[in-house]
Order: sequence, then C-alpha cells, then structure tokens
Amino acid sequence: MPVLLAPVAATVRRIISGSSNGETATNRAIARPAGAPGWFGPSSAVWQVHGSVSTFLGGIRSLLLQSLHPLALAGVDGHSSYRHDPFGRLHRTGAFIAATTFGSEAMGQQTVDAIGRIHQKVSGTAPDGRPYAATDPALLTWIHIALVDSMLEAYLRFGTNGPLDPDAYVADMAVVGAAMGVPAPPTTHAELDQAFREVRGELIGSAHVADVRGFVLNPPLSTPARLGYGVLARAAEDSLQPWARQMLDSPARSGWQRRTNAALASSLLSTLQVALVESPARAAARHRLGVPIEEMDRLRRERELLGQREPMGT
Repeated sequence: MPVLLAPVAATVRRIISGSSNGETATNRAIARPAGAPGWFGPSSAVWQVHGSVSTFLGGIRSLLLQSLHPLALAGVDGHSSYRHDPFGRLHRTGAFIAATTFGSEAMGQQTVDAIGRIHQKVSGTAPDGRPYAATDPALLTWIHIALVDSMLEAYLRFGTNGPLDPDAYVADMAVVGAAMGVPAPPTTHAELDQAFREVRGELIGSAHVADVRGFVLNPPLSTPARLGYGVLARAAEDSLQPWARQMLDSPARSGWQRRTNAALASSLLSTLQVALVESPARAAARHRLGVPIEEMDRLRRERELLGQREPMGT
C-alpha cells in the first residue's frame, strides 16, 4: 500500500468496521476453520460485489432508502442508538454482509440465527398507531430489497471488480434473504424491480424522513473524513430512484451536478481501492479456502473480457 494512502485506508476502515486495520472479530472468524465451504465461493457474483469498494456507497444508499418505510423507521427509532452511535448500525450491517458472504456455512447460519433472536425483541407502535415487529415478513422483505438494490446499483455505477451479471447477484442475495425469513425473495433483477413496485404504496416522505436524511448525509465526523464521506453520500443520494429522492426531500440537482458528483465519487473510490488493496473480509475467506489472490485477479480479468465481448453478441 502506498505510504501516503495509509491514513486514507485507516480512516475509511474505522468508519465502516470500527477498526483502522481491518482486524475485526468478524474477519477473524471468517478465516476459520480452514477449508470450510461457505454459502458462496470466489467466483460468485456476491463475492464480486461485496469485495468491491462500491459497498461504501451502497451502504449509505441503503440507509437512505430503508428510512422511507414508516414501520421500518419506527423500529430504528425505537430500538437503535444511531443518534448516539451513528456508525454502530453501519458496523453491524457490514459485519452481517461480511459473515453471510464470506464466512463458512456455519458462520452464515449462526449470523442469521443471532439476528433472528434480536428481531424477536424488536416490536412496538409507530407514531401513526400501527404496530410493527422486526419479524414481520413484509418488513423483512423491505429491508432485504432495499439493501440488495443499493449494493447492486452502487456496483453497476462504481464497481471495481469487472462486469457483473445483475441476475446472479440478486439470486445470491436471495439465499441470504430466505435464511433471514424473507418469503419468496426476488431472484432476478426484474423480480427485484417488481418487488419495489409492490411496496411503493407503503413508502412515504415526511419531516422525520428528511431529518434522518440530514443525519445520514452529515454525520458527526472530523473535517477530513466529512469531506470524503460527503462525496460518497451525495453520489449515493443521486443514485436513488427519482421517486425516492422526492420522498427524501432531496435537493434538485442538474445533470451536470449529478455527473460531477459521480465523477468525484468514482475518483475517490478508485483511490480507496488502491489504498485498501483488498476487502479484509474477502482476504480472510481466501485464507480459509486456500485461494491465492492471483486467482481472484484471474476471475476479474475473465469478467472484463466477457464484458468486452458481450456487445458483439447482442
């Protein structure tokens, strides 16, 4: 890693995982036991997406999108300390993604079982008088599709590991969704779009949603970190569907502004890719499976070649 980029890598890792060097309990667990297969392997679409720096932007996008469901937002308000621990939820989401993507089969199951036990305790009454529960299949579906859509869109715009088959990624994530109790999770990009059309009527914008948006886009950070985070946050917001931006009361940006935001985010993510070298979670999984990094580079080159050939066959 270039010495000048080491502070950048340390800052980003601290924000995303709580550790400046990527050494977390989750990543240490991913590396064990030697040879144990996971739900997914090195050639999977989910390894491709979740091993990319685009997940930094996708994580911000998913928080914005998930806030549009009033019952999901009520659950976060009533059972989360995000105002006092703004990155705790981001750390937990990152650990969940890392464990289910890169961990062994046993670790993946243990992770969803643990979250299921937590969900059993999350229930209450929303401000509009409706009851909510984290075990509600409709809410589980919303959280799932918002996360899948955000990670997919972030990768399609800013991914660094070669061309992606969107259907393959959605199908991989359906495995995780089903394990979490999501009934009939979408398995194709078209089904994912249909799932959004079916839930649109449940989503609303409000002063509360706008307040959450302001907090997600401007969390308490040091000035240098705030600058970089702001670049990713603006691009994440721009990547949302127009109806979602409207519900969030996002500012109207010209095409030129959105293109500038995207270019700045792409440049920053490219810098982070050089600084971080590789996702610590993916590196731990490679170690467990005995897969050299050269094999990952080979898979990336194959995807790039396939992506170059595809237009000739259409």
